Amino acid sequence: MSVLLSVKYFFPEIILTGFAVTVLILGLFLKRRVVLGSFCLLGILAAVLLMPQSYRATSPLFSGMLINDSFSEFFKEIVFLVIGLVILVSMGYRAFSDEDAGEYYFLLLAVAVAMMIAASSNNLMMIYIALEAVSLMSYMLVGFLKKDPRSSEAGLKYFLFGALATGVMLYGISFIYGLFGTTDLVVVSQMLTTRNVNIFASMIALLLILAGLSFKCALVPFHMWVPDAYQGAPTPITAFISAGPKAIGFAILIRVFLKNFFPLFPAWSEMVSVIAIITMTAGNILAINQEDIKRMLGYSSIAQAGYILIGFVVGTALGIQGMMFYILAYILMNLGAFGCVVLISNGIKSDCIEEYSGLSKREPVLAFLLAVFLLSLAGIPPLAGFFGKFLVFAAAIESRYYVLAVAGVINSVLAIYYYVKVIKFMYLEEPRAGMPAYKEPVFSPAGVLAVKIALIIALAGVLAAGLFPGFFVGWISASLL
Repeated sequence: MSVLLSVKYFFPEIILTGFAVTVLILGLFLKRRVVLGSFCLLGILAAVLLMPQSYRATSPLFSGMLINDSFSEFFKEIVFLVIGLVILVSMGYRAFSDEDAGEYYFLLLAVAVAMMIAASSNNLMMIYIALEAVSLMSYMLVGFLKKDPRSSEAGLKYFLFGALATGVMLYGISFIYGLFGTTDLVVVSQMLTTRNVNIFASMIALLLILAGLSFKCALVPFHMWVPDAYQGAPTPITAFISAGPKAIGFAILIRVFLKNFFPLFPAWSEMVSVIAIITMTAGNILAINQEDIKRMLGYSSIAQAGYILIGFVVGTALGIQGMMFYILAYILMNLGAFGCVVLISNGIKSDCIEEYSGLSKREPVLAFLLAVFLLSLAGIPPLAGFFGKFLVFAAAIESRYYVLAVAGVINSVLAIYYYVKVIKFMYLEEPRAGMPAYKEPVFSPAGVLAVKIALIIALAGVLAAGLFPGFFVGWISASLL
């Protein structure tokens, strides 16, 4: 498809780019975070309205670099959901300054465009470029609080680990180019089925690419950056990096490994199965003794990535369906939990779990919302997290990955301990002497309202996906590759 013809299928990305540049310029003159954030939400709404089914392309875009299929549309909609909720949560985050609001929202919209391009990428070089753009802007967002040494340290650690993972993945892509003479995934897939290729060299290349993507998905052993980055980053950005880049990383894993390198599936599925078990177990065990809630949710996100990886290992339609449902559920419940953390930290000026003691008596609605999101992360029915785990475990059992399914169930039981620990402090403990009392944030009533709107959206999604999963499963089934 010609470049000019491809542009009409690229309107959502163009719209978001225009809004990103505009909000950067507006930020020079208008120093109001809520107004600029509302403008960005209008941009997201405009981009959503330009994504009807009729805009789906029948052939690759921009000389085969991108593909606008139902699978990429699903993850673009996920990007809109993530960025929209993060913008709402950011409006009520006390630590942000209105002086830097234009730059902040510019980075959020720009990283949204990069993630959308990554979800549509059908060429390994395009995947690399899009992921690198996501990474660079994520590093800046993590270290956005320039006067906060923890934020700067988190950004530096995130950058160093990310640079290493990116280099490893690029080395794997160079292997693929050397073996196949192209980085076009369609051509590579055709050559795998029609020609004799060096299987050992192909496996080495895939292993290197998997290592790079494992950084994005926070899989063991590329998870070391998670706790420090999550703890030091501004809380809305912690929510973002826990959801957005992770979802896109799994989307690329599905497109590259399960669609285009599926003939090599038996050779790497057992290895990835071991990675899934270690990731689940390590994340849950390390989360148990955490005293900082952002750090605890960081280790929890590692474990959640292990559950999602079960569907990837299975590789069947049910497995991919389970992955996609779990990603959607994880985004809703994790962003909801971090939204609650934003309001609580604004009130008590701390992220220490012990200081949540007695929160249910002082702020019952907020404590209830956080409890719901934590129980959903734990996989308690009838919430979205339960049905997500049910789908990936059912896929594993159907394909006779019994060890993987049993490991997932055991880890789910183990995870209940540290999620319920937070609920115990909120409902069963009395505030200790000397602890800061919760005070309703009054610095920005409109910003606090925006966070509450985000929490209502996340809660509605968690309840709807858990109680009425049929609609979401149907949507996902129509989006499978």
